[in-house]
Amino acid sequence: MSHQIRPATEADLEFIMALEKLSFGRDSWSKPTMRAELLAPHTFYLVAYLDEKIVGYAGLSKVKSASSADIQTIAVDESLRRRGIGHELMEKLIAQAIQLGASELYLEVREDKTAPQKLYESLGFVVIDRREKYYQPDGVAALVMRLALSVQGLQEPVVLGIETSCDETGIGIVRGTTLLANVISSSMDQHARFGGVVPEIAARAHLEALEATLQKALHDAGLSINEIDAVAVTNGPGLAGALMVGVGAAKALAVAIDKPIYAVNHLVAHVAVDVLERGRLETPTVALLVSGGHTSLLLVRDLLNDVELLGETIDDAAGEAFDKIARVLGLSYPGGPEIDRVSKEGDPKAVRFPRGLTLPKDQDKHRYNFSFSGLKTAVARHVELAESKGEKVFVPDIAASFREAVVDVLVTKAINACLDNNVPRLILGGGVVANARLREVAAARCQEAGIELRIPAFSLCTDNGAMIASLAAQKIMAGEAPSELGFGVYSTLAI
Repeated sequence: MSHQIRPATEADLEFIMALEKLSFGRDSWSKPTMRAELLAPHTFYLVAYLDEKIVGYAGLSKVKSASSADIQTIAVDESLRRRGIGHELMEKLIAQAIQLGASELYLEVREDKTAPQKLYESLGFVVIDRREKYYQPDGVAALVMRLALSVQGLQEPVVLGIETSCDETGIGIVRGTTLLANVISSSMDQHARFGGVVPEIAARAHLEALEATLQKALHDAGLSINEIDAVAVTNGPGLAGALMVGVGAAKALAVAIDKPIYAVNHLVAHVAVDVLERGRLETPTVALLVSGGHTSLLLVRDLLNDVELLGETIDDAAGEAFDKIARVLGLSYPGGPEIDRVSKEGDPKAVRFPRGLTLPKDQDKHRYNFSFSGLKTAVARHVELAESKGEKVFVPDIAASFREAVVDVLVTKAINACLDNNVPRLILGGGVVANARLREVAAARCQEAGIELRIPAFSLCTDNGAMIASLAAQKIMAGEAPSELGFGVYSTLAI
C-alpha cells in the first residue's frame, strides 16, 4: 500500500513528536512549540501516513501581509526515506505557498545534511546565505535556501525611489527584491567650507541633480520611465527643504506617468535594504542606524507593521560629533573619514573619554538613548587644556580615543538591545557604518554574544533611493494602498 497525505491536526501531535525526536535529536522542537505551530493561523501542516501510521510530516508558514513563505520543518521515518514521501510533502507545501500568494519560499538546512539539500535542490531551491554555528551545541552552520515561485497573476513591481532627506540625491530602481539601479549624487563638496550641511544649499543641489540622476538610474536599469509601476519617496525624517524637493518631484512624476505613489519613512527604509541583498528580512531584528543626522536603535518585528523605536540621540548624532571633533582637531569635512584615517596611527586607549548615558543611573530612562554632546565637550576641553600648557597635541591619539568612545557606546547599546529583547541579529545602517573601527568592534562583540551581524554594501548603507524603492515594493506586494497625493513632509517623522 502506498502512503497518503492529509492536513495535520492536534490529534497527530504525539505521533509527530515521536518522529520529531527520532529525526532531529537535540535539535527537536518542544511539544508546546510543535502544538503552537500546528494551531497557528498562519501555518499549514501536513502528515504522511501508511497503514494508519504517521511516517512523515512537514509545515509551512505564510503571514498574510508577507510576500514570502517559509518551510518550517519536514521529517520522514528513516526506514521509509527515498520513497518519494519527502518530495511529495514538499511539492504540496510549494503548491500551498503559491495558493496563498507567496512569490518566494525559504528554508534552512544543516550544512552537514546532504540528503535533504539534494531534495531541495531537485525542487529548484538555491543556497543564498550561510549562517555560521547556527545549530547548537554542535556548532554546525545553516544554509539558507530560496525558491522563486511562479504565481499566476502576481508580478514583482518595478518601483522608482527618490531620496532627498539630506545632502545626497538618490534615485534607485528595484523589481520586487532585485536591485536594478542605485545612483547617488552628493553635494558634500558644496558644504565642506561650512564644516557641515547647509539646508538651503542641500535643497538647491537636489533641484540641480534630480533630472540627471533620474536619467542615469533609468539608463542603468535599462528601462524607460513608462515601465515604472510605482514611485516612492522619502517624506521624513530629514531636512524640511530638502524633503520638499524630493516629494514635489515624486508627485509630479507620478502624475505625469499616471502611477501610484508611496510615501516612505527614511529610517525604516534603511532596514529594507537587507531585502535587496538577501531576498527578505529575517525578523525580529535590531537595527542600529548611524549617520550625520540620525543615531537610532530600532526593534523590527515586522518590516511593514511592527517597527519600534527603542532609542535615539538626545543631542548630536554620531556623524555630527565626528564632524565637530574633526574641526577641533584641524581636520577637514566630512569628519568621519578623516578621523578614521588619522586614528590608524593613534592609541585608542591614550585618553579615556566619557561614554554618554552608560552609567547605572541612566539605564532606566536612557538605556537605548545616545548622547555625544558631553563627549564632544570633553575632547574640546582636553585639547584646549593641552594647548594652554604649551603641550603638543598628538592628533592621532585624540582621534582614536574619541572614535573608541563613540564606537563603544554604539555597539554596547546595540548589543544590549539584542540581548534584552532576545533578538539574535543586528543590522547596521547609515553613512557612519563606513567607519572601520565600528565594523570591527561590532563584528567581534556580536560574535562573542552569539548575535548575527548584517552590514549591507556601503552603497546601500548611505542615504540612497534603492532603500526607498525597496520598502515601497514590500508595501505593494503586501497589498498596501498607495499614498494620497496630499501627503506632506515631516522633518521629525516618527517611526
